[in-house]
Amino acid sequence: MKVEGRNAVLELLKTDKNVDKLLMQKGAEGSAGRIFAMAREKNIRVQFADSRALDRESETGRHQGVIAFVSEYEYADFSQLCAPKDSPRFVVVCDGVEDVHNLGSIIRVAECAGADGVVIPKNKSAQVTGAVVRISEGAANHIKVARVPGVNYAIDELKKAGYWVYGLEADGEDIYASDLTGDIALVVGGENSGIGALTRKKCDKILSLPLYGKVNSLNASVALGAAAYEAVRQRR
Repeated sequence: MKVEGRNAVLELLKTDKNVDKLLMQKGAEGSAGRIFAMAREKNIRVQFADSRALDRESETGRHQGVIAFVSEYEYADFSQLCAPKDSPRFVVVCDGVEDVHNLGSIIRVAECAGADGVVIPKNKSAQVTGAVVRISEGAANHIKVARVPGVNYAIDELKKAGYWVYGLEADGEDIYASDLTGDIALVVGGENSGIGALTRKKCDKILSLPLYGKVNSLNASVALGAAAYEAVRQRR
């Protein structure tokens, strides 16, 4: 897998993940110097090349002068997110989020809001790729992302583990009147169809953000951001 972009590679180097090598643009300045220094400290092989060589290797077209070559993304064990914890638990469940930009943004929001992890299904969903890592600004390297056979299976297991599962949809109860201080899982639906019908039935409650404009919905990652930080506010 290739991780591209300065912020994403910097965050990668802060972890203990195995990096096979770095490809860096000759004459790169600024944060590239810090990347090179961190790579040297960790005995990671660095290869310098001109911009055309990086353009050929780039999968996103946004390498910013640095590409890291790593093993495939290592997903977390879902059971880790079901395990007991001293403080209230918080996970995000993605139901049919197929756009890599949305998945990357969701992972970034979840990590910034202090969530314990993100759950994605193995099928009919975007997976964690180098592009997702870059879009998450490296957050995918710092948060557990678990892959499960299906979203409904995950919801059943989370409920058994003591979570309250809340779906985010446009026709639910006011999120600001809901208690988000305990063990919670927020379910975010796909870009076009939202949360699936059976998944919706399995949720303990459907919550909504107030919409005052003429547009009747929010982007998945934007909706999650508002909901996640309402949970953060209540937990302070």
